[in-house]
Amino acid sequence: MSIPAQTTPMRPAFSNSLPAFTLPRGACDTHFHVFEAGYPHVLEPLYTFPDATLDQYLAVTRFLGIERMVLVQPTFYGNDNSLTLDVLKKVGDRCRAVVRIEDDTSDADLDLWHELGVRAIRLDLFARADWTPSDLMAYIEAMAARAASRGWHVQFYTPGAVLSRLQDFLPRLEVPYVVDHIGYGLGTDQLLTLMDRGNCWIKLSGAYRLAKTQPLSAVETLARALAEEHPDRMLWGSDWPHLPDGQRDTGELLDLLAAWVPDSADRHRVLVDSPTELFFS
Repeated sequence: MSIPAQTTPMRPAFSNSLPAFTLPRGACDTHFHVFEAGYPHVLEPLYTFPDATLDQYLAVTRFLGIERMVLVQPTFYGNDNSLTLDVLKKVGDRCRAVVRIEDDTSDADLDLWHELGVRAIRLDLFARADWTPSDLMAYIEAMAARAASRGWHVQFYTPGAVLSRLQDFLPRLEVPYVVDHIGYGLGTDQLLTLMDRGNCWIKLSGAYRLAKTQPLSAVETLARALAEEHPDRMLWGSDWPHLPDGQRDTGELLDLLAAWVPDSADRHRVLVDSPTELFFS
């Protein structure tokens, strides 16, 4: 059994940096997680229980000026979406969610979740990295079909190497699909090709996951190239609470958009228009 990463406490909301640019009205964080005591989690989580509650997250959004948000089901809770659904009930119409589902999750449940604000299915291909391409394609097609019938999309949490094996398949998907964390290692040309050929959106999130021990500026060339070519296919996500480092500055991550997407009209597309199209329309 692997030893889970030790999470650090969250920094106070007021200690985050303020971005150098003014956020537009309706700005949306399309990727955050929350953790609350009392909800069932997987038997062997990848990290210890984080100090990262809904109230703490909402304090960060108020401080930074984020008006809308999308809660993404984390690996910690597996396919038990109880907390995600409770958050939707508490926050209301300015919050949407991305869930993980079982193969046999009922249509009745999905329809109910739609009414609460669910708009996408998260596909964890890290957990399926050793599957054959044919098995992966069958799984993705089945999930995409369930999303399509409700006007949802699918969201890939996946290493870039797995996406690379699906380069010819993904453009054939008939639903929009979102790739988390700037492709998680997939190259610039490959990501641009996916956007050129298919209904692909890239989430500008998790820069530190790509930079690793390098400065966050190491990701700028990739992010800026994607945003310059397809500003209408970009989303921004904080990836709060930045597991396992709760001390990371969310405002600093938001301010990266000043360099990645320097045009204010394009930033409006990233922060307002694209989230509206995928989650709030």
